[in-house]
Amino acid sequence: MDRLDRKILRLLQEDATLAVADIAKRVGLSTTPCWRRIQKLEEEGVIKRRVALIDPAKVNVRVNVFVSIRTKSHNHEWLLRFSEVIQEFPEVVEFYRMSGDVDYLLRVVVPDIAAYDAFYKRLIARIEIHDVSSAFAMEQIKSTTELPLNYMVLDRETGDSAG
Repeated sequence: MDRLDRKILRLLQEDATLAVADIAKRVGLSTTPCWRRIQKLEEEGVIKRRVALIDPAKVNVRVNVFVSIRTKSHNHEWLLRFSEVIQEFPEVVEFYRMSGDVDYLLRVVVPDIAAYDAFYKRLIARIEIHDVSSAFAMEQIKSTTELPLNYMVLDRETGDSAG
């Protein structure tokens, strides 16, 4: 990847609906080479998919709950089963295996506390969990899907990995 790829990725992270011709113009390429670069980024898995970002309030999921989970089971079979169970819950929008005191961290989106309580009851009915702690976000101060691209390792020919 090079500086042009990074520029293309920046533009697509801001607005994935941009026409290839507009992207090409902004990065200083003609349309066909720009399209080929985008296809290559998709084939290599750099661009995983293009999605629409939805306003949570407009679809009635205003409440973010960060759920810290500790388990007594630290084996591969339990993790596979837990992962399968979590996939069945659309309310879980992020799922991480953690280091430290917490084994797993979930971000759950729901309309209200009653909906979270119903989610919690369905979850514990499906799998044994040692300890669950839930923290409700009071205010979202920053939220982005844009990754920082200044850490990209660029091809040696450009000699640049910043900017």
